[in-house]
Amino acid sequence: MHLFLAPECAPFAVAATILVGLIVIEILSMMLGFSLSQLIGKPHLESHDGFVAGLLSWINVGGVPLLILVLLALGIFAFTGFAIQTVADIVWAPLPTIAAVPPAILLTIPMVRGSTRTVARLVPRDETYAVDIADFVGCTAKVTIGPLDQGLPGRVSVKDAHGNWHQLRAGAAKGEGPLAVGAKVLLVDRKADIFIAVPAPSDLIGADDQSSTEQH
Repeated sequence: MHLFLAPECAPFAVAATILVGLIVIEILSMMLGFSLSQLIGKPHLESHDGFVAGLLSWINVGGVPLLILVLLALGIFAFTGFAIQTVADIVWAPLPTIAAVPPAILLTIPMVRGSTRTVARLVPRDETYAVDIADFVGCTAKVTIGPLDQGLPGRVSVKDAHGNWHQLRAGAAKGEGPLAVGAKVLLVDRKADIFIAVPAPSDLIGADDQSSTEQH
């Protein structure tokens, strides 16, 4: 704990604090029915050459949502910096900030590349940008954050044609009562990135249940 408060570790402590703050904001935003990660989306690189563009491409900028990239970079930088200072403290004393930050950055860059490459193979399967968002109109889904009404949007879980799950923002259609968490719904329309849901007809629910049983 003394290293966290040490002035030599200030950059790493700040990075860790920002990391925790962003995680809390993401959790709160999901509770309110939207995701900060989806709102920000993915960074897009301009199609030009250059050292900076090459470096950003090398660490997979654009391959994962921007928020995840930032969280990984902050977490790895903080962890690496505290590790360096802990070893230095055991051997003699914490390094001056100007001496600890450069090696922490140099170690962070390849570690971010490795972690984003791993995350990129997983995250796109759960995000709406992996398929055309319009394709979800007409699909059945399950309410995961709700209940859905005409107020703040909640979330529904829906499987695409490739078997990948997606978390979508949704609200109940006008005139529909609250749709409770766990309820099966039919996505009948979309306004911007918010889907309009109604209770799923019983024949669709039965077909979905039979399909799930056959898959198992």
